[in-house]
Amino acid sequence: MSFYNFIRNLASVVFNFFYKIKIHGDKNILKDSKVLICSNHTHDFDPIILGIVFNTRQIHFMAKKELFKYKLAALFMRKLGAFPIDRNGADLSAIKKALKLLKSNKALGIFPEGTRVKRGMKGKAKSGIAMIAIKSKAPVLPVYIDTNYKIFSKVDVYIGQPIDLSKEKKGKLNMEDYKSLSDNIINEIYDLK
Repeated sequence: MSFYNFIRNLASVVFNFFYKIKIHGDKNILKDSKVLICSNHTHDFDPIILGIVFNTRQIHFMAKKELFKYKLAALFMRKLGAFPIDRNGADLSAIKKALKLLKSNKALGIFPEGTRVKRGMKGKAKSGIAMIAIKSKAPVLPVYIDTNYKIFSKVDVYIGQPIDLSKEKKGKLNMEDYKSLSDNIINEIYDLK
């Protein structure tokens, strides 16, 4: 058993004890093909919930570089398949890593707003999300996690239908085009609730 599966199974036992996790739209989960899983982000537990919900495959998360500051934390994150991104600029190495993973039919997890956003609020999307989706030709799977994470509360996970952005590529796209398409992804996520 891989380290990722061990940690996911352990997390599943713990989280299913403390929370009532309910999945809506699990028929939309892509099990074998490349996929860009895009979710809202209100709490540190969100990646764990996604790992539990998508239990048939490993999700490789793009995570803020600050989480990799300490050697032990960085080792743990990398063992789970996460890799760092600099949220303050165009991080080409992170984008290349994302495209390489998707080319290998992996699942990539991204929080399009780039940071945690208060429950009930909507943040602004990073334009790189649409760029990665279009360049990789990977479908975007919108996910909305609805919970306050209070002990023994419900965690509702809404999974939308895959979005194919490859048909949006008509000529050369600029940053404004990517930003607009990324905003559309955010709207699709929040429309799930």
